Amino acid sequence: MSGDWTERLTTGLWKDNPGLVQLLGLCPLLAVTSTFVNGVGLGIATLLVLTFSNALVSATRRWIRQEIRIPIYVLIIASLVTCVELIFKAWFPTLDRSLGIFIPLIVTNCAIVARAEIFASRNPVGASIADGLGMGAGFAALLMALGAFRELIGHASIAGFSFADSGFLLVILPPGAFLALALAVALKNRIDGRPGR
Repeated sequence: MSGDWTERLTTGLWKDNPGLVQLLGLCPLLAVTSTFVNGVGLGIATLLVLTFSNALVSATRRWIRQEIRIPIYVLIIASLVTCVELIFKAWFPTLDRSLGIFIPLIVTNCAIVARAEIFASRNPVGASIADGLGMGAGFAALLMALGAFRELIGHASIAGFSFADSGFLLVILPPGAFLALALAVALKNRIDGRPGR
C-alpha cells in the first residue's frame, strides 16, 4: 500500500506532471504565474480541489450513472471550487483579488476533470487521494516554479524581496509565460534524457 502511494505521488510530481507532460491547465498556468505568491495561491487551491474531487468521485463512483458522469464530476468540482473561493475571500482577500477570475476557472481546468474520469472513477478512495495529491502537488510546484522564475527575472524580486531596480519586462508579459513554460518542458525532457518532441 505504501509503495502504491509513493508511486502515485511521484507520478504526479514528475513522470506524468499535468503541466509539464500532459500540458493540461495551461490557461491558469500561463496567466497567473507572473509572481511567486500568485503561483502558490492558485497551486494550493488547485491541489485542494483536485485531491477532494478525486476522493469524492471515487467514493461515489458506484452510484454515478455512466451517461451523466461528466456533469456529476463538474458539479462536484464546482462545489469544491466554491468552497475554496469562499475561503480565499474570507482569509486571503488580497490574494483573492490578485488571482481574480482564475479561482472560479479551476472548475474548467481539464487536468481536474481528466483525473476524475481517468483515475478516480476507476480506483478506490485511498489511491484516488494519493493521485490527487501527487497530480495537484506537481501542478502546484510548476505554478510556483514558473511564478518564482518570472518574478525573479521580470521584476528582479521574489515574494517582495528586491534584488535590483528593474528586471527583464518581457518575462512578465504573456510571451514570457510561454517562454518560461517552454524552458521548463525542455529542462524536464533534458533531465529525463528524451529528445525534443
